[in-house]
Amino acid sequence: DAGASVVFVGLADPWKPFPGQETLSKIPRVEIVALDVTDSESVSEQANQIGARTDIIVNTAEHVRPGGIMQRHGLTVAREEMDIRYFGLMRLAQAFGPGMRSRGSDGTNSAAAFVNLLSVHALMNWPPYGAYSAAEAAALSAAQCLRAELRPGGVKVLNVFFGPLETEWFQTIPPPKVAPAALARAVVQALQRGLEELFVGDIAEDIRARLAVNPKALERELAG
Repeated sequence: DAGASVVFVGLADPWKPFPGQETLSKIPRVEIVALDVTDSESVSEQANQIGARTDIIVNTAEHVRPGGIMQRHGLTVAREEMDIRYFGLMRLAQAFGPGMRSRGSDGTNSAAAFVNLLSVHALMNWPPYGAYSAAEAAALSAAQCLRAELRPGGVKVLNVFFGPLETEWFQTIPPPKVAPAALARAVVQALQRGLEELFVGDIAEDIRARLAVNPKALERELAG
């Protein structure tokens, strides 16, 4: 509805049915493609196929699991978090980024933006989801580097920060929470406005405001 000629929806397991798949596949100008951000070959293959037609990337990959640092046993989940969030972002950037940067000033065919959806706890760790917050922080740092690398081509990097979503992995978290549809609308509006940073939802806005006033007090409260 915002004017995209085609929307590629990348799925790590396109063979695996999921709720809403039939509805999604029937939307005009939507194409479902195989794209696993933990697999360099999968990302490179899609970049070769659709990279020249990709003007905007919206990185929605996530791996939400509760738990901090000491209470977890082993590193298996932490590796999964980093592989999807940090290394996944790097794979997308390495495969799609050079082409987007080179097309950044290509008139009507120019690339426009690389969007990262990030937990607001990338900015301040939330110990009940501490390891997840750390992976988000790593992704944020990578996104800041990517912004510097894409800027010469005129391609914006938009980081969208949000609080807990209304999804299964945050079921036990009390409201307020952000509806995925509201997050999607906010991303489109931010792209239309040419923003590089956006906070969505009450919790994200609250954390942004309190970070500016007293970050240590916020850290202590989140730890409590």
